[in-house]
Amino acid sequence: MTQRPSVLRVFLASEAAGGIILMVAAALALIVANSPLADTYFHLLHAETGPVLSPKLGPMTVHLWINDGLMALFFLLVGLEIKREFVDGHLASWSDRALPMIAAAGGMALPAIVFLGIAGDDPLLVRGWAIPAATDIAFAIGVLALLGRRAPASLKLFLTTVAIVDDVGAVAIIALFYTASLDLLAVVMAVLLFGAMLLLNRRGVSALWPYALLFSGLWLAVLVSGVHATIAGVLAAFAIPIRRTPAAPDAEDSPLHRLEHGLQPWVAYAIVPLFGFANAGVDLSGAGIATLLAPLPLAIAAGLFLGKQVGVFASVRLAVALGIAHRPAHATWAQVYGVAVLCGIGFTMSLFIGGLAFTDPALADQVKIGVLGGSLLSALAGYGLLRLFGARRYSTKSPSPHDPISK
Repeated sequence: MTQRPSVLRVFLASEAAGGIILMVAAALALIVANSPLADTYFHLLHAETGPVLSPKLGPMTVHLWINDGLMALFFLLVGLEIKREFVDGHLASWSDRALPMIAAAGGMALPAIVFLGIAGDDPLLVRGWAIPAATDIAFAIGVLALLGRRAPASLKLFLTTVAIVDDVGAVAIIALFYTASLDLLAVVMAVLLFGAMLLLNRRGVSALWPYALLFSGLWLAVLVSGVHATIAGVLAAFAIPIRRTPAAPDAEDSPLHRLEHGLQPWVAYAIVPLFGFANAGVDLSGAGIATLLAPLPLAIAAGLFLGKQVGVFASVRLAVALGIAHRPAHATWAQVYGVAVLCGIGFTMSLFIGGLAFTDPALADQVKIGVLGGSLLSALAGYGLLRLFGARRYSTKSPSPHDPISK
């Protein structure tokens, strides 16, 4: 039986490179949106390219195909990563889950509190409370990768697991708080298709093509139902069979590992950068200090930059002080704080939730300004802190699926 390299090793390498590509894509979107090509850029994004699949959404546009179609594959990969980590990885036991779950909980709650503290008086803005709650794993790992051997592998692993738990929370938030009225017939169809996928799993079907066919139908049913279509990706992931490979690289006969290996490069190098390019473009020609300090962008930026770092770091310090968990191995508290600051990079998921929360173009642009500002501050400050406090050189070897996060 042959075995592939560990998904986690491939994941960290591709997420680092994908994060750098994402930074370039976001920067390019800002440049184009503020250049003579701006009209072409915005016209292309909103060009009608397909039929009306959902009355709520209207005719499909390039922007909708990216955000509701391609991003379903991103969420499929997120679901696969969550399932793999909880079944056969760094979150397989409660002792392993303690630190990232506590850190992620604090890192989601405090940004929401900071947001509501600044913008909560305006009922029109309250819907954006979840925008600063999630960490962009590709962007954050990409920044961490720029440090090379200055950061121990345990910090990369800690950041990855916190971001994965963050994703669980973000998916739950999207499903619970950003779902409008439901089409019950479409919901029933989605349940039946999901049940069929679970039945295939139960019967031991390891070929991926039947799951792919059912996933296509599940995506359409969820899209029509009123639940955001990307939730179909997470549901489908939970139905994909996995073969456990304890203390070993991932097996070639494990359907989940095969699918994750196949999806990873497409998501990291194409789908997420394309999403960044399609969603980061904002016209800054009229933006001044007043725009930056408006309640919505200020609340988002403060939630990401201040709420995230304080929430994550304070949660970790408290968990270690109470003896619930241990500090990441070979890392100083200063380095843990630097990673907590990097958790404030919320780019992809924050823009995604922002798009669900606000459909008004003016508010959508304010969301982009807040997300870009908070994420940029977090990236620069986190990089600076880790570079300052990471003079010691560590092994560049990526952690294996069963290396401890802390000890």
